[in-house]
Amino acid sequence: MTASPCFLGLPDHLADEHLPRAVIFSAAHGSTYPGKDSGGYALAAGAIRAASEEDAGLIEHWDFDLGGPLFDGRPVSCIDAGDIETILHDNAGNRGRIEAKTREVLALPAIPILLGGDCSVTIPFLAAFADHGPVWILQIDAHIDWRDEVHGERHGYSSPMRRASEMSHVAGMVQVGLRSVGSARLVDIEAARAYGSRFVTAREIHAEGVEAAFRHIPEGARVVVTLDCDSLDPGIMPGVAARTPGGLTYTEVIDLIAGLGRRARIAGFDLVELYPRADIDGLSALTAARLLVNVIGAIVRQD
Repeated sequence: MTASPCFLGLPDHLADEHLPRAVIFSAAHGSTYPGKDSGGYALAAGAIRAASEEDAGLIEHWDFDLGGPLFDGRPVSCIDAGDIETILHDNAGNRGRIEAKTREVLALPAIPILLGGDCSVTIPFLAAFADHGPVWILQIDAHIDWRDEVHGERHGYSSPMRRASEMSHVAGMVQVGLRSVGSARLVDIEAARAYGSRFVTAREIHAEGVEAAFRHIPEGARVVVTLDCDSLDPGIMPGVAARTPGGLTYTEVIDLIAGLGRRARIAGFDLVELYPRADIDGLSALTAARLLVNVIGAIVRQD
């Protein structure tokens, strides 16, 4: 692991051999398409950590998103383990390293929180739960990511939910925030529906609230959340590669996170597809940092 600024100034280990409830780590590269450069996404984790720095001294202050201080008056129980060493175009090697680190966190046991990287890092992240299933997946995304392959690569950013559907430990999937047009063709939509994935569009969330998603998730289920930054409206999350109007609001996403923590159990979380080169005045990195604060808060309050 390489040295890196820590999210919210969190430690890289807890004192007195206490085990963390959650572990943050990052992966700059996953499975990059031939001839493509995913280097822009490699800047995401650093941008998010930097955006969190001004709140590092405030974790004991009242947070109105959470209804109390971040750790709910208890000792710090989340650590930042830094960056996994990944290499552009070493696709199989990157997948192996991401899966191994996620398994290491799950074995503590703790809840892994992965910062991407593009959506391809989600595939090995989910694969690591093979001995910790069954799990459901809540994908928060503008797109269904169900392509079987692109340019001969079956583990790229257009395929994570297709690959997840093939994992025996994945019990079900809810895909929330869908809108506009992306790489999915009719055959991909049909494959997702045949698998049994539940589609919840951004418009449905706007009209019905987050219950439009929760009604598809069994109470008490263990859920891995994968959040693509393009799920949010580009007015608040402009730092993405595919800006698409009509996205989810910040409040809708934190309501999804908090509500899931109450209805089920957050077993893992990844945040992907932040593209800092397209950001405006650091707004996207700041929003992503606040989303992660809400994730940590929801995990702390799950007991």
